[in-house]
Amino acid sequence: MRLRLFPTLALITALLTVVLIVLGGVVRVTDSGLGCGDHWPLCNGTIFPPLDNITAWIEWMHRLLALLIGLFGLASLIVAIRDYRKQKRGVLLATIAAAALYSVQDLLGRAVVLNELNPVLVTVHLATAMLLLGFLLIAAALSSYVPKKHYVRDRFTALALITAALSFVIILTGAFVRGSGATLACLTWPACNGEIFPFNQGTLATIQMMHRFAVVALGISLALLAWSAWTSRSGRARTLAILALVAYVCQAGVGAMVVFSRAEDIWGAAHVGFAAVTWALLIVLCVVETSNTAERLESEWQAQSEPLLN
Repeated sequence: MRLRLFPTLALITALLTVVLIVLGGVVRVTDSGLGCGDHWPLCNGTIFPPLDNITAWIEWMHRLLALLIGLFGLASLIVAIRDYRKQKRGVLLATIAAAALYSVQDLLGRAVVLNELNPVLVTVHLATAMLLLGFLLIAAALSSYVPKKHYVRDRFTALALITAALSFVIILTGAFVRGSGATLACLTWPACNGEIFPFNQGTLATIQMMHRFAVVALGISLALLAWSAWTSRSGRARTLAILALVAYVCQAGVGAMVVFSRAEDIWGAAHVGFAAVTWALLIVLCVVETSNTAERLESEWQAQSEPLLN
């Protein structure tokens, strides 16, 4: 029971963070970011918003969920210090990083409200939330995953890391598209108002199309990753790579629906949600892959060292 406590806490905190990210997407697409005015942590000067103020309740629920994540995160940190300060120190370091990111995220949330939804701060706020999710998943995976097969580091390992980095870039560009007001700068999909290179249509169209180019790059990278996993990996690594590709296809499809529906709230929130799922799957894949290769490298190093020591 003690060995399962930390992975359970970390996983629950990570899942709550995914819900928080989706709810944050709801906050953005419903323009509820200032639902509580410029008051923080209170909502329009009160603890509970009026029952008839929907935008205030959306923002208030977002803040309440963030507080709940903080409580679970604190419990995870306490258990990590108790159980992992002498062994699997990577778990403790990842948990400490998550705790630091939560503190930064909290301060950024306050700054976003006080600066009336500054696009740069909104983008950094989402980026920090994704990094928080990443470190929580790293801690959970390192504490529970036991490699069954060991591989030599190859192009698949590098491709997994590159694809995860690209996924993070997509999240940043998508947040900036929303924050800058470029969501409907292109009213057609996949081209932008009939043009692949709409640089003469203004800054917002350029921002939107650059995001789409980045999405295409991620798709190519994920397709290569899934194919490489199918041909050279088995077990969890293969499953995670394929699931990440499926989540990406859903994310891209939902992105198209954002355009076709003229940015209906449900599609905007779902778009953020699938982005978080894709990122989460790639993070876990990277942990699994590096754990497998790290074990192999360690065993090879010990085998090479024994003759020298003898």
